[in-house]
Amino acid sequence: MADQTHAEMSNTKKKTAEDEEDVVSTAIGEFGRWQLLMTFLLSLFNIPCTWHIFVPTFHAAERETWCARPERFLSVHPDRWKNFTQPQGFCSIYDLTNVTVDDLPHLGDDPARKLISCAEWEFEGKGNTLISEFDLVCDRKTLNNVSEMMFLGGVAIGGLVCGILSDKYGRKKTLMASVFFQTLLGVIIAFAPWFQMYFILRAALGFISVSVVFSGFVLSIELVGGNWRTVAGISYLFPVSLSYITIAGMGWLLRDWRQLQLAISLPGLIFLILWWVLPESPRWLLAMGRTNEVMTILQKAANYNGRELPVNIDKQLLPNENDTETESVNVMDLFKTRQMRKKTLLLFVIWFSVYLVYYGLVLNLGNIGGDLYINSILSGAVEIPAVALSILILLKGGRRWPLALTMMLSGVACGCAMPIGLVRDDLQWLITTLAMMSRFSISSSNAIMPVFTAELYPTIIRNIGVGASNVSAGIALMLVPYLWNLADMHQSIPMSILAGCGIVGGACVLFLPETGSKPLKDTIREEECEASEIKRMNNNS
Repeated sequence: MADQTHAEMSNTKKKTAEDEEDVVSTAIGEFGRWQLLMTFLLSLFNIPCTWHIFVPTFHAAERETWCARPERFLSVHPDRWKNFTQPQGFCSIYDLTNVTVDDLPHLGDDPARKLISCAEWEFEGKGNTLISEFDLVCDRKTLNNVSEMMFLGGVAIGGLVCGILSDKYGRKKTLMASVFFQTLLGVIIAFAPWFQMYFILRAALGFISVSVVFSGFVLSIELVGGNWRTVAGISYLFPVSLSYITIAGMGWLLRDWRQLQLAISLPGLIFLILWWVLPESPRWLLAMGRTNEVMTILQKAANYNGRELPVNIDKQLLPNENDTETESVNVMDLFKTRQMRKKTLLLFVIWFSVYLVYYGLVLNLGNIGGDLYINSILSGAVEIPAVALSILILLKGGRRWPLALTMMLSGVACGCAMPIGLVRDDLQWLITTLAMMSRFSISSSNAIMPVFTAELYPTIIRNIGVGASNVSAGIALMLVPYLWNLADMHQSIPMSILAGCGIVGGACVLFLPETGSKPLKDTIREEECEASEIKRMNNNS
């Protein structure tokens, strides 16, 4: 009798979630012109965010470097200067005391001539990079990695904080506030007079940028219903590929890092206008019990979609007395039940793995060989079909298996690329091809993962769940700048790590439940009821 009563309660809770999903979908449709416009506008927020993440690749682009020529040697061609004066690279140079231009070819003939450390450097090409302006070479070379680690550390913390703020104050307010501060910080960075100021501001920028991405993503999937959640969630990432291609073009045209920084920052001002266009999430407002605001949004959406609201929609939106959950939530709620703990810990591993592989390839394009600008364009180009294919796969094959397989395939491609450079020196094209295959697969994983994660958590803590998962992703991002430094120990280590993460992360996905096109849960109570139902069924079996 107790089991029957419990089952009925569980069914009632499940029905409540489905009914609420139907209320919004019945009122404005699962997907219409209004949802298309809103999700399209939200996806565009990815463009400046991706620019800010990827721009250090061009800010600190490697250039031919040599110890600076004293004034009396400025007439000497750089190639001749390097060959005669710097036998061990540009960190040291022969002592040139009492040396004339005619003496240069004979410097190496004197065994007593000392090598001294370079104090200044010259760099090939026009415009300043971070490396050339702040002399990030030799014993200062690691400072560039520290700078990038600061940014990615900001990303790690910002994902969690923005999740808490978004679930407490709303998706729209968090999104637009973050866009404002992202634009402001981006412009200030372009005028940073010291490198220390640059990387402190970059850390703050990372903190803010991840808030833009996640708030916009969660708002997108909460504006649509049914299978359109999959389409909206994946399509949200389409502008990312455009971002890689466009910043490669801007980086090629604007060789000065300050000009490039301004070029990627100022467009953020345009997005502030959307405050008067974008709505708050009806699902979040409903979970908060703010039904009057929900009615206003649904009325506008229904009018735009050419639909009539149901006559009794206002009554359907009234919260169930026994089901309203507006109390404060926090990170600890992610570990409240056994099922929630299992989901959260597995997602930590999966997000870590996806981000390490994805950004391990994206932010180290210069380390896989070939031209940086061409590799950047190719990297963006492979992302377009990867994201498009992800939509088709998810609609037909669910979430769990596609995510697991794409992660594993990415790891296998990295594993296949690993031994080639050890065996042959003339197969760079094959290494690049396998790297792009891995990039294709992990791009698909990166598109599927946020949708899957968002569907695994109820509305009341959805942003907290996605943000908490981002903490482990942020740890992976902090390791990315140092990943290819491990090649100094052995050439195969970086690709081996990427291969292992792809395969292990993919295996972890198989321990999570499928979400498919099931209705989104809205409260922790619904999650607890489902967990109790699963436990009861397992005990009966």
